[in-house]
Amino acid sequence: MKDKLSVVKIGGNVIEDEKALDIFLTAFAKLGGLKILVHGGGKLATQLATRLGIESKLIDGRRITDKDTVDIITMVYGGLVNKKIVAQLQAKNTNAIGLSGADGNSIHAHKRPVKDIDYGFVGDVDGINSELLTSLLSINLTPIFCAISHDGNGQLLNTNADTIASEIAIGMAQHFETTLYYCFEKKGVLLDIADDNSVVKHINTIKYNELLSDGIIADGMLPKLHNCFHALQNNVEKVCLGDVSMLDKKTELFTTLKL
Repeated sequence: MKDKLSVVKIGGNVIEDEKALDIFLTAFAKLGGLKILVHGGGKLATQLATRLGIESKLIDGRRITDKDTVDIITMVYGGLVNKKIVAQLQAKNTNAIGLSGADGNSIHAHKRPVKDIDYGFVGDVDGINSELLTSLLSINLTPIFCAISHDGNGQLLNTNADTIASEIAIGMAQHFETTLYYCFEKKGVLLDIADDNSVVKHINTIKYNELLSDGIIADGMLPKLHNCFHALQNNVEKVCLGDVSMLDKKTELFTTLKL
């Protein structure tokens, strides 16, 4: 019988709010069993770029990652945000270790091919080093990943944090009974975006297609749920979406996805 593993991705809006982040990290620290945390950097990278006089380029809401931007996200995601999270978890008796995908060759990726748009130094994940992560977990270390991968040739790559969480969960599913959590400011997938309590509690493939055709799932939720079902189709046990109360079991009002 496999041990249980939780892979948790924290949303950018939570990271930007110190109080919300502390509440989240308290819940994460109390989460039983083996666990891995994945984070991005929210708007902090854009804010630093502005302070340094570096223009942030976005196309259809997606960041174009030029050389200067790679440096910025490395500073913010891999430095400031990652180490603050690690330090706060240490204070909560969780022996966290901060990592990027380059550390221990833990997340290998390739630069996204140029089609209609050149996104620059953006990585699409090829695979994760599950043996390394299993070794870290076996000595009671809790990996904390920022949203940076590498190509094996010395280039760091900006990589979607939702995708990294999904790929880590998939890679670890061969070793563990894995649950993937997307923890953000909403209580789950909502029928009505204006009503925080209109949570769709259970979604399978049939329900997902219904919600798609009804336009309930749209915009930023589309790629998130794509990552969810990609994980489920690759041996991840279940995927849950909701706010921090989902982690500390204070509510049943969150979304659970299964095939």
